[in-house]
Amino acid sequence: MDDLFSEYEVIDVDTHVTEPADLWTSRVPEKWRNRVPHIERVDGKEIWVTDGKPGLAPGQTSMAGFDGTPPDEFPSTYADIPSSAFDAKARLQHMDEEGIYAQVLYPNVGGFGSQNFLGIDEPALKLACVRAYNDFLAEWASADPKRLLPVAALPFWDVAESVKEIERCAALNHRSILFPSQPQDFGQPELSNPYWDPIWGLAQELSLPISFHLGGQAFLGVKEGEFFSSLGTMGLKAKFVQVSALAMIGNAIGVSELICGGVCHRFPSLNFVSVESGAGWVPMLVEALDWQWHNSGAAKEHPEFDLLPSEYFRRQVYACFWFERALLGATAELFPDNLMYETDFPHPTSMSPGPATIAQRPRDYATQALQGLPKDVVRKLLHGNAARVYGVK
Repeated sequence: MDDLFSEYEVIDVDTHVTEPADLWTSRVPEKWRNRVPHIERVDGKEIWVTDGKPGLAPGQTSMAGFDGTPPDEFPSTYADIPSSAFDAKARLQHMDEEGIYAQVLYPNVGGFGSQNFLGIDEPALKLACVRAYNDFLAEWASADPKRLLPVAALPFWDVAESVKEIERCAALNHRSILFPSQPQDFGQPELSNPYWDPIWGLAQELSLPISFHLGGQAFLGVKEGEFFSSLGTMGLKAKFVQVSALAMIGNAIGVSELICGGVCHRFPSLNFVSVESGAGWVPMLVEALDWQWHNSGAAKEHPEFDLLPSEYFRRQVYACFWFERALLGATAELFPDNLMYETDFPHPTSMSPGPATIAQRPRDYATQALQGLPKDVVRKLLHGNAARVYGVK
């Protein structure tokens, strides 16, 4: 098969911007400067500290090309991180080198569902941090608005403020809305609760898809940062493997909630994207939902639902792939209109080769993994589906 990245304008639907050290200290009022996310040096490594609580190190989310493996080996400082992780012009150059036309942009510090801001006990400061991040990302993406597609964070703990922030971010050219896939893990109602309808309704009106990124939940019911406090006999890296793999499947909980809870039915033109979760689980989940829907009599319980779970999925839900091989072809054959390609750059599990990893360059992986698929399906997976969801012209 020819080089697919030369044949199509590839859209990478999951990448991350490593937040600059001064993102919040330069944008939030001075009275809060010591409480907003900022960088401190601990044992020779730079880490984020928010309201006195240590968080991730920038190097933990910026391991592209690094000679080491997660979670305990990572670049120590910004000087050790590739500039394409945090500099927009360098990112565009990296995209050109890899043959990628456009990238969708996600955060690190605030959490993959914005839940990390909940650690701040001052409501006005939490909101200020979200707004500062969204302003920064819009400015960062302005280096090329056609190719850099920002995803807006939300103060999801406040529906009224979330609605205001969606309106504001739409005007700033944000292309999607970030939301936790299991908000109940953070003391909020479940996705299917009509409590969230103002958010879904406005997102639908503005044609902004909802992004459920891996990590927008408490993995296995364990709070972030507590996984590795008790490893038993498993070992640190083996535990990281377990947590990482099961987190991907965890997004299936949110997807099933959207379908069985009637969100897709109530908002028929709103798109939902399961990000960094892989796609091989999709056929099993969808087939199981249809089986149980018939088998349990749910259709009688909800006569207002005019479609089967599989039909709601095909109409509105998307999954992303970046490393899969064994199940990718079969999944793409079944759901050619619901899969999109990502690299997860520059994360430790990204398609970013380094001396200690088995990752390939994106174009090499795609050319091999998509071999044998019809050209019209390949076009959808690498460009068409994402162009439709994110409004790429």
